[in-house]
Amino acid sequence: MAKTGDPARAATGPALSTLDFALDRGSPVPLYHQLAQQLEAAIEQGALAPGNLLGNEVDLSVRLGLSRPTVRQAIQSLVDKGLLVRRRGVGTQVVHSKVRRPLELSSLYDDLEAAGQEPTTQVVRNETVPAPPGVAAALHLAEGGEVVLLERLRRTHGRPVALLCNYLPPGLLGLDGARLESTGLYRMMRSAGITLHSARQTVGARAATAAEAGRLDEKEGAALLTMQRTAYDDTGRPVEYGTHVYRASHYSFDFQLLVRP
Repeated sequence: MAKTGDPARAATGPALSTLDFALDRGSPVPLYHQLAQQLEAAIEQGALAPGNLLGNEVDLSVRLGLSRPTVRQAIQSLVDKGLLVRRRGVGTQVVHSKVRRPLELSSLYDDLEAAGQEPTTQVVRNETVPAPPGVAAALHLAEGGEVVLLERLRRTHGRPVALLCNYLPPGLLGLDGARLESTGLYRMMRSAGITLHSARQTVGARAATAAEAGRLDEKEGAALLTMQRTAYDDTGRPVEYGTHVYRASHYSFDFQLLVRP
């Protein structure tokens, strides 16, 4: 379908001024949704970086030739996704892009760092505990025997994105708290000469508990993605069992599906 007008060009800041927004006014897709999709694409592709300002709704509506309610609805949809934030006295600001992580044997820290997401880590627990039955079975340990429990809160651009709970066999790795807050667990394993070879992983979803919601800056009952993983080294030995939860509003998994011959 042909577009009914020239692409509207925004000029509210150095990054936004370089973007063209092509709005198809004859399309059945609502204009607010078209604008939201194009803004989201610009954020995900890095054309709009964290901290960039979009300007106020009045300026945007004039520059884009849209009504103020249309612009407000587009912005609100991205605020709800956690991509934009309204700051009093500042305006509408880009927060960060939603984390999209491929399903492969890699660490969250490495994936976030490679994507320019500025990961930081807070160590919540780092202690030796009796192995719960499921953990003992996954790590081939005696039930109730010692296992290292590591709990961390992972943030990107200062906002919480995941709660990570990992169990490791005792004596496998020195888990220095300061180093855990500056790098990823798998990177520490590689540095210690542990070669990760494969993993069994299950992805699911559930509602956030009150404790999880408090740590992840979500409402109790908010949707969380879950992941359980047992990782093995090149000798077939299980070296890590992880059970992680991720904010569904900020995080997704990417799958590549192949047709079996």
